[in-house]
Amino acid sequence: MILLASSIPTALGSVKLTAVSTEQNNGWNHLTSLYISTNLSSRLEVSVAETEKRNGKNAMNMQETFTVYLVETRPVEPLADGRQLAPDSLWRRYSEFEILRSYLLVTYPAVVVSPLPEKRAEFVWHKLSADNMDPDFVERRRVGLENFLQRVTSHPVLSHDSLLYQFLTEVSATSSRPGSHDELMKADSRLRALSATFRVRNPDRRFVEMKHYSDELQSHTSQLLRARARVADRLYGVYKVHGNYGRVFSEWSVLEKQMGDGLQSAGHHMDAYAASIDDILEEAEHYGDQLKEYLFYAEALRAVCRKHELSQYELELACQDLLSKKQQREELATGSVRTFSLKGMTSKLFGQEAPEQREARLHLLEEQIREGEQAVEERRSECQVHVGGAWVDVQRFRQQKDRDIREALIGYALMQISMCKKGVQMWSNTKECFLKM
Repeated sequence: MILLASSIPTALGSVKLTAVSTEQNNGWNHLTSLYISTNLSSRLEVSVAETEKRNGKNAMNMQETFTVYLVETRPVEPLADGRQLAPDSLWRRYSEFEILRSYLLVTYPAVVVSPLPEKRAEFVWHKLSADNMDPDFVERRRVGLENFLQRVTSHPVLSHDSLLYQFLTEVSATSSRPGSHDELMKADSRLRALSATFRVRNPDRRFVEMKHYSDELQSHTSQLLRARARVADRLYGVYKVHGNYGRVFSEWSVLEKQMGDGLQSAGHHMDAYAASIDDILEEAEHYGDQLKEYLFYAEALRAVCRKHELSQYELELACQDLLSKKQQREELATGSVRTFSLKGMTSKLFGQEAPEQREARLHLLEEQIREGEQAVEERRSECQVHVGGAWVDVQRFRQQKDRDIREALIGYALMQISMCKKGVQMWSNTKECFLKM
């Protein structure tokens, strides 16, 4: 089913799809029920197989060089005769991934949407290129984009989205909706601006704590990544200095007849040790990218909190408006004015209004009160749905985060242990060289 541009959310407090399947709409209203249903990843294998550098013109008709990524999909189940279908493939730019994620953010306000890999390299050791066209960086971003697709296709709610399926299987999934990206970004920026201007009186305490937690998560992961980059810089220097040992031993071996072979062998071990740091730090960068994902997840958590604040704020505004209308009705019915108003001052100066006018105003207020009560119920229901759905997804996110960060830190520790063992082995080999002299 094609998602039309007219179905892009406009009411940020209650975002719903209008051109989606019944299953998806029910999944939004009953988020927890989808946690036991089949997600897209169980039916479709998704990968970002390779990259390619291309030249073209941007929106300003200027020549530019950009990278495209080959997205491949393959059905998990083979055909009835046992044959495996060849994978479908299409090329996507990074900006198209951004459009997809912006759409998911605005359409599913209760979901902690997986972040994209960084557009430009940050928190890297100084010998690693920060150029976004650097082959090593492009490869790391390819891995990150594949991880993003696997996250969303395995998500119990996002994986049921029709546009996500089109993104994976139809070339025109994003280009068929001109201007939609701008509208989605404007909607999200409006949400950010609103959250800075209002203050919710009675927010859900859990979301207040989650907002503080997201700030702390971002702070701690950024500090950890900075420390890792500094350690990598120093390790790089220490390892490369050992290359001087290799050069000196090799030159010295020319002068020594008895010890020449031993010195030459020791020099070779030192050279190999100095060169090994490049592979070691490339592996360390892999664990750094895993931690960076959760650095960016902190903003996704804050987005869920902002959407809760906006939903709660609209509920409080509706309640306040309803209370004001009821107070006006009471004052009009009793003829007493509790607060200063222009209408009350006018009545004192020019006399009371006619009974017919008073009755008409009462009738109008009754209509407005009924509409206000209905609006309050709708806002309260939307807020409850968002809170319930968001909290379920936050719990899912926490389990995922605990598992992923634990694995990344254990992997990083094992890598350091392996690096130390290689250093010990190198010096052991060097000792044997010296003993044979």
